[in-house]
Amino acid sequence: MTGKGSDPELGSEDSRLVSLEERLDRAEAAEAKRTAVNAGPESDANYRLGNRVLAELLGGLIGGGLIGWLIDRFAGTEPWGLLGMLFMGIVVAFRNIIRLTTTPRK
Repeated sequence: MTGKGSDPELGSEDSRLVSLEERLDRAEAAEAKRTAVNAGPESDANYRLGNRVLAELLGGLIGGGLIGWLIDRFAGTEPWGLLGMLFMGIVVAFRNIIRLTTTPRK
């Protein structure tokens, strides 16, 4: 009698595990389908464009700041060379970013 009492419990536990495995398989298949759609060449192009925009922005800021600091160092125009060239670096960086994002990509 104790054997019959434990069999339904094992059967229900097994059915719960089977049900869980089926749901996990369906969830994994849905996730693979979802990520396969997003992993196309378009997402790579967007990732490259984002990196390019970040590089343009940082390059403009760092380049303008460095050139301005050098002008201040050698000309003795303490904050004005740095501020002017930093502003110019920002303007050039934004111009390049706008040019990058408005031209049609291949």
